[in-house]
Amino acid sequence: MLRGCSGAAIEDLRGRRLLDFHGNNVHQVGFGNERVIAAIVEQMRALSFCTRRYTNIPAIKLAKKLAELAPGDLNRVLLAPNGANAIGMALKLARVATGRFKTISMWESFHGASLDTISIGGEAIFRNGIGPLLPGCEHVPPPDNRHCPFKCGVVCNLNCADYIEYVLEKEGDVAAVIAETVRCTPFIPPKDYWKRIRAACDKHGALLILDEIPTCLGRTGKMFVCEHYDVVPDMLVIGKGLGGGIFPLAALMAREGLNVAGEKALGHYTHEKNPVAAAAALATIDFIESSDLLRHVNELSAYTLERLRAMKHTQPLIGDVRGLGLLLGVELVKDGATNEPARAEAERTMYEALARGLNFKITMGNILTLTPALTISRAEMDEALGILEALLRAAAARH
Repeated sequence: MLRGCSGAAIEDLRGRRLLDFHGNNVHQVGFGNERVIAAIVEQMRALSFCTRRYTNIPAIKLAKKLAELAPGDLNRVLLAPNGANAIGMALKLARVATGRFKTISMWESFHGASLDTISIGGEAIFRNGIGPLLPGCEHVPPPDNRHCPFKCGVVCNLNCADYIEYVLEKEGDVAAVIAETVRCTPFIPPKDYWKRIRAACDKHGALLILDEIPTCLGRTGKMFVCEHYDVVPDMLVIGKGLGGGIFPLAALMAREGLNVAGEKALGHYTHEKNPVAAAAALATIDFIESSDLLRHVNELSAYTLERLRAMKHTQPLIGDVRGLGLLLGVELVKDGATNEPARAEAERTMYEALARGLNFKITMGNILTLTPALTISRAEMDEALGILEALLRAAAARH
């Protein structure tokens, strides 16, 4: 149980401090950011809720700011209480705009836990035994070259991207390809991956919807992840950290040409224009810009990846290190030649790390997924890496 959180750390009821490298990816500007709190308090005193039929200045300012920040002509913004809601709005808009309903999404992906989002999602823990899901949800392998069915090995040969075009051609009536720009595991696609899929979508009349709910607003060193790939999707969905780690808030950003559903209720959520949430988001973005947080992320990312890659040479359990910004993954394997997952070792490492003051997430059973607050200091990063290295050394000795 927690009793406090501040900056890059959380504190439990016994007063133990833990560096939080999980944070549900809401802590871009750190926990308890004073600028965000001040904006929330001020807005609560002025206008705490926006009744349906009306809009409000903070929501309008936020939509305008997001349109200014987003690449290309992603000028239309709908706000939602959470990421799953925003994905649902994107799916509905794709149906309205194309007259189609089929989608192509990735195995192992996560877009939310509602019935529509687990239908396009690809994680068994959400799908198995639930019963009938949405029809027309086709799935393809993610760009994970180390484990993909195309046997790419060390370097991705983009067969996975070509396969998406194959499915688009064979289906013939797909409304949208929807995927995380970078999977938060992380799977980091090669540079040309999204350009190839963008071209395939254009060729076959499908929309491209990119989900950056956990990775937006600087997590990867840019405000939006698609900027790394020089592509503009038809829709971009963001959330989690948008509310400053305090208020739940998400947004669907769409191209100007998709402003075609004015007579339909794509959202209609009670808190979709919440002025307090919008004020929190505006303060969050202002903090990121005014504190030059993206520069800090990129500098600390280079340092951390260098440390982790050096660790890989001395720690036999580490099969792979990958990262973009402060979205970092350390894959543990029993055997570097076969890439057999070291699941038991990963789980033991996680629990021992908790006892030593470091919290992180394990994905797919053996990938240590490290996503600290973007405000974390180098000293705090050194503390976390020291804990991790000591535990991996001990695990290797037992192994």
